[in-house]
Amino acid sequence: MAKYPIFLEIGGRRVVVVGGGLVALRKVEGLLEAGARVVVVAKQTCGAMARLCQEQPVELVRDRYSKEYLGQAALVIAATNDPQLNQQIYNDCQRLQIWCNVVDRPELCDFFVPAVVRRGDLVVAIGTEGFCPAYASHLRKRLEEVITPLHGEFLKELETIRKLLQRLVADQTLRKGLLGQMVSDRSFGVFKEKGKVAWRRYARGLIRQVVGDEA
Repeated sequence: MAKYPIFLEIGGRRVVVVGGGLVALRKVEGLLEAGARVVVVAKQTCGAMARLCQEQPVELVRDRYSKEYLGQAALVIAATNDPQLNQQIYNDCQRLQIWCNVVDRPELCDFFVPAVVRRGDLVVAIGTEGFCPAYASHLRKRLEEVITPLHGEFLKELETIRKLLQRLVADQTLRKGLLGQMVSDRSFGVFKEKGKVAWRRYARGLIRQVVGDEA
């Protein structure tokens, strides 16, 4: 069945990661970047995980897994090397109605963590329904060559001009048409070749064609 792709706001939300190895470490790093309140449950941890838990606001529970540790969790990630334990974690989450991801077991996942290209506020996610993360990673590397940090900077400028359009152009159809011109390849070409200041003049020139000198 096709999955419903979303970007989930988990800032300040409790997320439990069961496992203390390198796979769990990667999951924790991504969750911290998203502002989650991370709890790691692991009897033993690799050195990198132990250091991360000391340096970052991560709650480390050095204990064997127990479903009591899942309380109030928004998400759970099972990243242990014990298939039976991972299955138990998944089963517990189903009973508690908590979304769960069991690493490398797509049939035991309520959600998948995509490969991500991040350029400031511009985020491109690539998913394979959990069946071949390596291919998603490969595509991410290809996209990183195409989608550059400059695209992230362009997005910041677009957001500024979008707010200006909302203030100056009441007609939704006109506003949509102007935004279409702003986000075009031609517009990005001006930004790339001539810089921010020149692009702002270009964008305001387009607006003046609609609203006159108010821009």
